[in-house]
Amino acid sequence: MIMRWIMNKKLKVIILAAGQGTRMKSKVPKVLHKVLDKTMLDYVIDASLKVGAEDICVVVGHKSMLVKKMIGDRVKYALQKEQLGTGHAVMQAGDFIGDEGSVLVLCGDTPLIKAETIKEIFSYHTEHADSATSVSFIKEDPTGYGRVIRSSEGEFLRIVEQKDGTPEELAVKEVNSGVYIFEAKVLKEALSNLSSSNAQGEYYLTDTMEIIKNSGEPVGVMTAKDENEFLGVNSKLDLSVATKALVKRINEYHMLNGVTITNPENTYIGQDVSIEADTIILPGTTLEGKTVIGTDCVIGPNTQIVSSEIKDGVNIKMSVLMNAYVDNYTTVGPFAYLRPGANIGEHVRIGDFVEIKNSNIDDGTKVSHLTYVGDSDVGKNVNFGCGTVTANYDGVHKYRTTIKDNAFIGCNTNLVAPVTVGENAVTAAGSTINNDVPPHALSIARKRQVNIDGWMDKK
Repeated sequence: MIMRWIMNKKLKVIILAAGQGTRMKSKVPKVLHKVLDKTMLDYVIDASLKVGAEDICVVVGHKSMLVKKMIGDRVKYALQKEQLGTGHAVMQAGDFIGDEGSVLVLCGDTPLIKAETIKEIFSYHTEHADSATSVSFIKEDPTGYGRVIRSSEGEFLRIVEQKDGTPEELAVKEVNSGVYIFEAKVLKEALSNLSSSNAQGEYYLTDTMEIIKNSGEPVGVMTAKDENEFLGVNSKLDLSVATKALVKRINEYHMLNGVTITNPENTYIGQDVSIEADTIILPGTTLEGKTVIGTDCVIGPNTQIVSSEIKDGVNIKMSVLMNAYVDNYTTVGPFAYLRPGANIGEHVRIGDFVEIKNSNIDDGTKVSHLTYVGDSDVGKNVNFGCGTVTANYDGVHKYRTTIKDNAFIGCNTNLVAPVTVGENAVTAAGSTINNDVPPHALSIARKRQVNIDGWMDKK
């Protein structure tokens, strides 16, 4: 959604993701809960990468191996064995911090933060030549947040946590977002002077700001415009709030770029989905992963598409597509299932209760209803009768079926792979084909019908 922003000054990012998240009431680590189709932690990492962060370190703790497995090797990791506060978490990344450049600290449970905002934070910090900058926002009900305390001249003094504040301090409505940016060398020095002498008995990262100020280094506070970007997700209720906000943001982006979404409150589009103008998205549709949709399409209602490419003029109704490709002016559904490796050509008809898996379907072919096509290569202008099955698996190995151009597959045909049906060939309805069919031939593979007169009367 934004252009990658390349910065002249080095920026490293530390993302705090060690907490258990007990209020989520889940065996899944908090940062791995999903908003739409990605984990909360993925959103924070992606936003950091979009602004050109040179290195990213995720501080893990609770079920650290599961977090690493889900996120992969696109980031570095530091382990916080005991959760002794945010300052203690950043201490664990001491080797990563180094002595040069700027270090941005983000929270892994804030999936709504934008790359544009990270750029703005970095710019503010650089332009004001601060050694440390915290990000604040105004909250009408600040209960539970750390308060940003300023002097009468508006200069930063300190950040006070809820449990440590005086009544006067707790009346302040400017609150701490939990996002900070430091000069690396200054941060390392401040961390070495942190103390856990507070109501929680923890090492607060907020205290580094006061330590840095008292050492004579310049400290600033940037007041953010949108508090929603810093919404920390601590419960399933918070998760639903974050999801609703992201749905609204993404849908508005697409509608402003020419996509028609008839019911935005009931349409769920992942952040990495691309849709061209003049496409219509109907209610109950979920678009996930790296899905790309062309122009003049109609998608939905009640359709799920995951990491698939849909070209122009395609109509997909009440169907599921997973890692599939659909070319121009093809129709899919209702109630079709395109599984991974389904590669569908132009002007193809994939009808109701049809399943396609790991197969190539060339232009003009019709697979209209109640058919399974797996591990197959199908030519142009092939017609599948109702109830066709490609039997591609013998219990140990999978084999391919080949159907050449203009073949006609009769109703209730079983094609036992490996088998080839030649060009312009026909299979008779009810046949089980386990030998190749020559071009232009009619293949009949069924027992001759026998009628026994009076059988029911005798019974």
